[in-house]
Amino acid sequence: MKLFFHWLIAALAIGIAAYIVPDVSVTIAGALIAAVVLGAFHFFLRPILLVLTLPINVVTLGLFSLVINALLVLLAAMVVPGFGVTGFWTAFLFALVLSIVHWVFSLWQNN
Repeated sequence: MKLFFHWLIAALAIGIAAYIVPDVSVTIAGALIAAVVLGAFHFFLRPILLVLTLPINVVTLGLFSLVINALLVLLAAMVVPGFGVTGFWTAFLFALVLSIVHWVFSLWQNN
């Protein structure tokens, strides 16, 4: 039940972030699928990418992680039907807003 709740919260966060960021289009089904795909990418691909880009991540004091998140959003937009992002900077802003929305939901969940 907890996994289902987290999945719905992630889909809602994707919908809210898509509403806030221009040039991002998402359907309800696309948000539900994108939540699963982004979760899988963050679980499997992100650790590998972080290890491979560790030197540049250290030099930029961790800000390169935002670029990695944007690239994962672009990859998810290519894979998921009903979820579209127009360019890199839109994906960058979307990943940033999505992180903030997830953070707000995590604060709400802890209370």
